[in-house]
Amino acid sequence: MDVFFLTVGAAMVLAMHAGFAFLEVGTVRKKNQVNALVRVITDFGFSTVAYFFIGFAVAYGITFFAPVGELQVMEGGTNGYKMVHFFFLLTFAAAIPAIISGGITERVRFWPNVLATVLIVALIYPFYEGLIWNGNFGFQDWLEASFGAPFHDFAGSVVVHAMGGFIAMGAVYMLGARKGRYAKDGTMRAILPSNIPFLALGSWVLCVGWFGFNVMSAGTADGASGLVAMNSLMAMVGGLLAALVAGKNDPGFVHNGALAGLVAICAGSDIVHPMSALVIGIVAGAGFVWGFQFVQKTLKLDDVLGVVPLHGGAGLWGGIAAGIFGSTALGGAGGVSFMSQLVGSLTGVVIAVAAGLTIYGLIRETIGIRLSEEDEFMGADLAVHQISATPEEDMQ
Repeated sequence: MDVFFLTVGAAMVLAMHAGFAFLEVGTVRKKNQVNALVRVITDFGFSTVAYFFIGFAVAYGITFFAPVGELQVMEGGTNGYKMVHFFFLLTFAAAIPAIISGGITERVRFWPNVLATVLIVALIYPFYEGLIWNGNFGFQDWLEASFGAPFHDFAGSVVVHAMGGFIAMGAVYMLGARKGRYAKDGTMRAILPSNIPFLALGSWVLCVGWFGFNVMSAGTADGASGLVAMNSLMAMVGGLLAALVAGKNDPGFVHNGALAGLVAICAGSDIVHPMSALVIGIVAGAGFVWGFQFVQKTLKLDDVLGVVPLHGGAGLWGGIAAGIFGSTALGGAGGVSFMSQLVGSLTGVVIAVAAGLTIYGLIRETIGIRLSEEDEFMGADLAVHQISATPEEDMQ
């Protein structure tokens, strides 16, 4: 039953990558739609190889270099449970490059981006994943001894989302803005999305898959909790309604606001009250709208899909919020410490920003990370893949 339970969860999170793809396809300009689709699915492929051979061992000390008979009962499991657990955790790891993709799209070179993906999924993400979810290097023990509880991140507000969002911040900075995004005086110019229905479809697919992301993070069928499902629902609704109001009916803000709420609730979905989950989602949705404008207009970082505020900002808020609303004083289940949540969350942010700046900076200075000006003007579809999203129409 546990193998089946986790297989369904892994398949649901795998489906979320289609959501990442169509959210990006709908947001980018038409000349970059094919490139978005190809990068998301190939990033998943390269992530699988990197995590299988290196990343899983970095995080959990487990390799698969053993006969099948031993793999079936690895770590005391039965029926190959640890193998499907790898599949489930892989879908989380592969979400990191999918998140980053939305920030750097429309001007990143294909193969240098593959190199960045492999390095991140093989080394950077598993290092922090192991600190939090496997207790590596005594980090969780230190937090518990210092502040009374370990860092709590049930489904990855910080481990997955803040990590991806803040790596993307460094990557976006190293790539620079798209041509024409900012005028010489620094004024931001609008670059319109290509397809709102695709954007909406991507959001819906992500929302549905997220219930596998959160609920199945229990790891076993017996550990599954209706509270996690309820809280995920309430946070999602809070995020989309807050973004509707704060974003003045903008469809991009509405559909991403739902995702912001889901990002934020991951950490504390198993310990906060449903009313608290609604509040967490409201703050995340409104915060996404404000954060998107702050990143684009004030910091002048051309984060195309707004992944820094959506995954980075909302993920950071979710990690901290678990330490606030998870307390018994606010109707939560307890067992958390605000200071542990703050320190654990900020540790993830520091690692992510440093990794983003370092990896994309080194690639930029060695083999180059950005499309040429001519290729960027032409669009990555023709420049990289030699085909457009609508080749038959283009022949007429």
